Amino acid sequence: MLAVTAVPPQEGDFVWDGHDEDDRPLSSEEMRAGIRRAGGRPKSSNPRKQLTIRLSPEVVDAFRASGKGWQTRIDAALKDWLKEHSPA
Repeated sequence: MLAVTAVPPQEGDFVWDGHDEDDRPLSSEEMRAGIRRAGGRPKSSNPRKQLTIRLSPEVVDAFRASGKGWQTRIDAALKDWLKEHSPA
């Protein structure tokens, strides 16, 4: 069987050694390079903080009844309140 030459021939082609390159296992570097990052939500430049807050059922029901995005609307309502009041 032929072996790969150490120096490329004048034409620039290596001699095939009889082993298919696709049959060899990938190296760790090749595996890392081939990993595709999962999709998902893009990272925000101003991420929100997760916390637990207790609100009256009337407030939660009213905002939830307004449909999708109710948590964002609660956030906006609290921001509006902060414009006129000191958080003391």
